[in-house]
Amino acid sequence: MALPYNKRTHDCGALRAADIGKSVLLSGWVDNFRDLGGMVFIDLRDRGGITQLKFDPNSDPAAHGIARTLRSEFVVCVRGEVISRGEKVNAKLPTGEIEVVVHEIELLSKSETPPFEISDDTETNEDLRLKHRVLDIRRPRMKNALMLRHKITRTIREYFDRNGFLDIETPILTKSTPEGARDYLVPSRIHHGCFFALPQSPQIFKQLLMIGGLDRYMQVARCFRDEDLRADRQPEFTQIDIEMAFVQAEDVMHHVETCIAEVAKVSRGLDVALPLPRISYAEAMLKYGKDAPDLRYDLTIKDVTEIAGRVDFGIFKDAIAKGGVVRCLVVPNGSEMTRKETDGLAEELKGIGAGGLPLVKVAVEGGKVVFQTGIAKFFTDAALVAEICTQIGAKSGDLILFAADHSDSVCKYLGWLRATVADRRGLIPKDRWAFCWVVDFPAFGYDAETKAVFPMHHPFTSPKDEDLHLLKLGTNEVPPKEDLLKVRAKAYDVVLNGIELGGGSIRIHRADVQSKIFQLLGLTPEDAKKKFAFLLDALRFGAPPHGGLALGLDRIIMLFGGYSSIREVIAFPKNARASCPLSDAPGEVAPEQLKELGISILK
Repeated sequence: MALPYNKRTHDCGALRAADIGKSVLLSGWVDNFRDLGGMVFIDLRDRGGITQLKFDPNSDPAAHGIARTLRSEFVVCVRGEVISRGEKVNAKLPTGEIEVVVHEIELLSKSETPPFEISDDTETNEDLRLKHRVLDIRRPRMKNALMLRHKITRTIREYFDRNGFLDIETPILTKSTPEGARDYLVPSRIHHGCFFALPQSPQIFKQLLMIGGLDRYMQVARCFRDEDLRADRQPEFTQIDIEMAFVQAEDVMHHVETCIAEVAKVSRGLDVALPLPRISYAEAMLKYGKDAPDLRYDLTIKDVTEIAGRVDFGIFKDAIAKGGVVRCLVVPNGSEMTRKETDGLAEELKGIGAGGLPLVKVAVEGGKVVFQTGIAKFFTDAALVAEICTQIGAKSGDLILFAADHSDSVCKYLGWLRATVADRRGLIPKDRWAFCWVVDFPAFGYDAETKAVFPMHHPFTSPKDEDLHLLKLGTNEVPPKEDLLKVRAKAYDVVLNGIELGGGSIRIHRADVQSKIFQLLGLTPEDAKKKFAFLLDALRFGAPPHGGLALGLDRIIMLFGGYSSIREVIAFPKNARASCPLSDAPGEVAPEQLKELGISILK
């Protein structure tokens, strides 16, 4: 008689010593098989965990006979009695105090030999695991990632629901707009020659919801960007999207950080102190070399431009003469680093554009602080050496790494050095969680190659009220570069351990300001109307001040779960080449489909 597998009494991780003596019905996959000649033992696995099954040839010969035919990943249903393992407790399993003596068993499905072992310590390459993702998901690490994803997403939804946010879906098929990355385009069969775009974010639509009077919005939103991939990037990803009307930045930041604190408590048991620290963009770039600073360790960048100008070293003098800066990192006990290590750092820096790596080691000779090795010969003035060490807090045994160039380049080089040296020298505490907000971003940047000003954020970010006069509103005049670079944005990013969790801003709610920003982007009124007519039209009919933020859900789960890539926390991700080994997407389509769409493929 077939066992009623749909009537399971427990999952495979639920049974404990308190259940001894109970008759139970379990179903799952064969995780491990041990035939000891007489007794057969099988570890049965399902989403809940593992339970050891025992097959006795004397009391249950029929079940024992079937058990001897089983192999890894076969699917079975069993009925049996929970008994104690006695002294043979397996402390590694929550179910380790008990086992189930099986009286009846039904084989539900056989399995071919898997292409890799279903375990967390498998060394199979990622593409093979993605091709057989259905097997990969059975591994405890993957299963736990997806269960954590559910828990965190549920926590976020519950928080925003409690606080009056409406969960509203926005369109997936929309209009291509310039938002920074390439759009994924979808051809229209009905409108030949026209294309939808998959949304890079629900940005414009959530603004329209605020103008429509819905006041508070949230969405677990699917977004698409056709861009080069990294460990924390995917062509399609999920963000927690929120927007609020009649708010300033502090209101948005309060809800976001309170929600993140709840997520940290639920997922890691962390108590996050609120409010989170605030750091200006300028301070972040100066001290950490990047706008997503890792605050877990104290290796900060020091500005030594003034004092370096008194050193007779051509690289320093040339940089300063061109309006550049000289900054440095002080590596504690870095003098113990070998020539091979520092030369390796210099070569890697050249790979990101630096000319080299000027450095000195700090020592004490005859009671005086001196510099050794590297560019030490240029520091002939003992008083100057002492002054530099006092200014930057360097002591004997430390290593000083310099960079001299334009400010943006120096930030790039020293920001990379800070993170790399800290990682390689074990300076990053593994059990510390450092959150912060980065605020007061510049509204515009400057590209030296094209000699053009560009927006640092999407074109709907509001400038600070006190900087609006720099835009020359109400005129067709383009402000000088120097004025535009002084304009600050009402933008804010939330950062954890040097990784941006999300970013947002207060939006432009005035039609004249939005039109001016479009003008500065090089869009004529006709271009702006063509691309953003629906937003510009809405702004004419009473738009409230509003703002919001988008959190990267995949990144949040990656960090709180302790994973190294967002591919590990997405059920069916794309690989590093933006393709899906499981489904072989993207793929070619039939000529008939292309003909319907009015599309031909150029060779």
